[in-house]
Amino acid sequence: MSVRELVVLGTASQVPTRHRNHNGYLLRWDGEGILFDPGEGTQRQMLRAGVAAHDLNRICVTHFHGDHSLGLAGVIQRINLDQVPHEVTAHYPRSGKRFFDRLRHATAYRETVELTEAPVHTDGVLAKTPAYTLEARLLSHPVESYGYRLTEPDGRRMLPGRLAAHGIKGPDVGRIQREGRLGGVSLDDVSETRRGQRFAFVMDTRLCDGVHALAEGCDMLVIESTFLDEDERLAVEHGHLTAGQAAGAAREAGVRHLVLTHFSQRYTDPAEFERQARAAGFEGELTVAHDLIRVPVPKRR
Repeated sequence: MSVRELVVLGTASQVPTRHRNHNGYLLRWDGEGILFDPGEGTQRQMLRAGVAAHDLNRICVTHFHGDHSLGLAGVIQRINLDQVPHEVTAHYPRSGKRFFDRLRHATAYRETVELTEAPVHTDGVLAKTPAYTLEARLLSHPVESYGYRLTEPDGRRMLPGRLAAHGIKGPDVGRIQREGRLGGVSLDDVSETRRGQRFAFVMDTRLCDGVHALAEGCDMLVIESTFLDEDERLAVEHGHLTAGQAAGAAREAGVRHLVLTHFSQRYTDPAEFERQARAAGFEGELTVAHDLIRVPVPKRR
């Protein structure tokens, strides 16, 4: 059975706290696993969350600040130690290749796994598979930073009433799906487009075109909300979002499930992030993330 869920490994910004590890997020997408922004301690958090190195197919790093990337060394070495039998691909800003190289080879270990590097240097598509298209968009942060978006191809939803009206049943249902026509009946006559699911991951950034492009029409948006609205000046200065800004972008984009994360240690009441997000007019599902939770991707409409 296919599983599509977000496993939250860490939610702190800049420094970990007693209750929040550095960043780390695993998206389970059917049989694949995509690890986003493995900060320090990610390998330990994977163990606590029941995530294995064998679950990883891609690693996507938004930028090379430590809270988003210092865990790379441990994760890469664990992939090799466990001799993951499939290719693992790493995406990261090309301008930070020297940091990736240092982390990949931080200490001595035996390389046993094919780790493919596919750096990002411009907006566009990074990979196409039967299950999704992965693309990146430039964000606005003091260092080069990219957000990521997964889009499932559109499919078809068969309509039982129309099938019955045309007398199509049993094996003929599969036949018309495969061939597109059965006698004088076309696939369009008995089905409708089923829009593919969309997921976006947006970390350290100010509001910018990239944020809006990544969020547009998403079923799930994982987005930083480092500051509360009263500290908007600090957010802009340091290249971050407030809870209200993140929720406002999600509202405008028609996001179904908003996941807020990457919280400054200065705040002690997580509920305030939810209050400000609702005050910004976001009415969909809302999760203020904490470490080690699992958030299902909403079912298709």
